[in-house]
Amino acid sequence: MKASELQTRFERIRSNKTFEIFVISVIVISALLVGAKTYDMPRGFASVTLILDWFISAFFLTEITIRFLGEKQKTHFFKSFWNWFDTLIVVISLIPAESTDLAVIGRLVRVFRVLRMISIIPELRILLVSLVKALPQLGYVMLLMFIIFYIYAAIGSTLFEGINSDLWGDITISMLTLFRVMTFEDWTDVMYETMAVYPFSWFYYLTFIFFTAFAFLNMVIGIVVGVMEQENAAARKEAAAENNEPTLQDVMDELKALKAQVSRSAKNKPE
Repeated sequence: MKASELQTRFERIRSNKTFEIFVISVIVISALLVGAKTYDMPRGFASVTLILDWFISAFFLTEITIRFLGEKQKTHFFKSFWNWFDTLIVVISLIPAESTDLAVIGRLVRVFRVLRMISIIPELRILLVSLVKALPQLGYVMLLMFIIFYIYAAIGSTLFEGINSDLWGDITISMLTLFRVMTFEDWTDVMYETMAVYPFSWFYYLTFIFFTAFAFLNMVIGIVVGVMEQENAAARKEAAAENNEPTLQDVMDELKALKAQVSRSAKNKPE
């Protein structure tokens, strides 16, 4: 068999939907296997899990090899971050997980094999990439949220330390207490305790919750959703370019150009 025919066959296997579903199934089984090892198992069942673990490792090694051989330009394979990620996980997971000095590392890497689901499913990749790209904008929101936390913690530590030093003893403990308030974890108990001494302290809690739980968290959601929309649009444009199909933006641009051409024609038309 010629090398080109072999490469075409590997490329066909790599892009086959059934193969992708089988890979996802093996990843799920790998995750369940890691969870099963946390329980006390009979010796016979432990031997079965060990055999399954080696089978999964061998399958992942075969799968990454097929993906590499199915690449037309082999150098392009390692230009993708996800290919590097998958290869690193597969190679490190080959470390024996039993009776070696590296057993802990081997078991931990087997836990992270479930992350390969992200590299297999495009929608999950978009979610993760969107979250990473949103981090610079989220950083400023987090900084502003930290400032609000710090101010309210300083106020709370000053006013409420004498009421309950376990919750308001210093500014660090006060920030932890405010995080509890923001997540609505029995926050009314904290509020009623201070209201017994300061009846109007409810205003302190309500304004803090408004700034953090409502305003800032909605800002975070809005930023992430906006970046996700941009990534989805870029993915659709890339898919359309691969299939030589016009995107919605291309159609809109053509309509605008046609409208401008009609307008020019109408202006130049003799009366």
